[in-house]
Amino acid sequence: MTSESVQPMSGPNRRTVVAAVGAAGLTVALTACGSEDKASDPSTEQGANGGGGSSAGAGAGGAALAKTSDIPEGSGKIFKDEKVVVSQPAAGDYKAFSTICTHRQCPMVDLKDDIISCTCHGSQFSVLDGSVKKGPAVEPLEAKQISVKGDSITLA
Repeated sequence: MTSESVQPMSGPNRRTVVAAVGAAGLTVALTACGSEDKASDPSTEQGANGGGGSSAGAGAGGAALAKTSDIPEGSGKIFKDEKVVVSQPAAGDYKAFSTICTHRQCPMVDLKDDIISCTCHGSQFSVLDGSVKKGPAVEPLEAKQISVKGDSITLA
């Protein structure tokens, strides 16, 4: 009787399996962490004037938001239903910005002085120019078009 020696089939060794699992886990972790870029937020494009403002011809049929006397100089007022904040950086100069946080698109309704804050992750923005004052957000607020006619402020 002849005996043949049985050889085990060759396959991936333990090191190869551990390395593959580790690489897959690292890929998943990096993908999850890298999803905060501006590509995930379609609202980061800025308008031509970059700040709302009282540009002529901007009143394309929007409803009146407020009277100019409702907007304090050096601060602003949030219009929750419209998802917009209107501010008055200097006397007679009105600007509007989205109240949707550019970090994770949370709606913001907390306004103190000239800072609007996101309660989701703590980002803070200036309502006077839309700039980021405190992260994790890195993109400024989206500018909105408004029209000021007489004492009426209208969202364009």
